[in-house]
Amino acid sequence: MYINWSDNVFSKSDKTNRTELDTAKQLNEHIPEHVAIIMDGNGRWAQKRHLPRVAGHREGMNTVKKITMSANNLGVKVLTLYAFSTENWKRPSSEVNFLMRLPGDFFDTFVPDLIKANVRVNVMGYIDQLPDYTQKAVKNAIANTAQCTGMVLNFALNYGGRAELVTAVRKIAQQVSDHKLNSDEITDETIDENLMTASLKPNADPDLLIRTSGEERISNFLLWQIAYSELVFTDVLWPDFSDQTLKDCIYQYQQRNRRFGGLK
Repeated sequence: MYINWSDNVFSKSDKTNRTELDTAKQLNEHIPEHVAIIMDGNGRWAQKRHLPRVAGHREGMNTVKKITMSANNLGVKVLTLYAFSTENWKRPSSEVNFLMRLPGDFFDTFVPDLIKANVRVNVMGYIDQLPDYTQKAVKNAIANTAQCTGMVLNFALNYGGRAELVTAVRKIAQQVSDHKLNSDEITDETIDENLMTASLKPNADPDLLIRTSGEERISNFLLWQIAYSELVFTDVLWPDFSDQTLKDCIYQYQQRNRRFGGLK
C-alpha cells in the first residue's frame, strides 16, 4: 500500500526518490516466475564498433552471465534464453561454426559460478542435430548442475516453435495410434506434456517475454507457451543489456493487469 503524499509537500528530488523507492519495493514484491528473452542485436552491436559480428556474439555471452546472476538474485525461477534457432543455420558457415563453439567456452568458465549460485542448466531444442563438441558441452553442463535446486537457466538451442509443435503433434498421434490415448481426450494439458518445456512445470509458460534491439516480433519462439505472456520490447542491444535494463523490463511487466481473458 502506497501513501498518497500531497504533491506540494516535496521537492522534485524528493519525488524522484519516492518513485525510485516505490519501484524498488515493487521489484521485491512481484517478480515474474518465468522470464524468457530473445537475445537480439549482437551483430549490430559489433558493427557499430567496426568489429566482426562474432565479437558481438562473444560479448553477448558475457551478458548472459551477468543477466543470469541478476535474474537469480531477483528471485526469477526460470530464465529461458533464445540462443540459436532452427532458422539460424541459414547464416554464413563461419558465423554458425563460431556459435557452435560458444557453448563449450561459456560453460567451461561459467558452470562453477552456476553451481555456487545453485542454478541448474536445462537445454531444449534439437540437440542431436548439433556438432558433437557442442552436444558434449551441453550434456556436461546439464550433468554438472543437476543437483542444483534454485533457478533454472534454460537455453533454447537449435529450437523453433513451429518445429516443436510438429514434434508434439507427432508424439500425440503416436499415442493415439498405440491406443494409449483417445483423440477426444486430447486437451491443452496433453499438448503441454509433449512440449519441450514440460520439464519446467509448474513454470513452463513465461510470465514475461523480452526482446532486445528494437525488433518487435516473436521469431518462432515459444509459440504455444506465450499465449498469455506479457511482452516487453526494448531498443537496447543484447550486449548492452544490463541489470538495470532487466529491472526496467520487469517493472513494465508489473504495471500490467493480467486478466487471462477474464476480468480482474
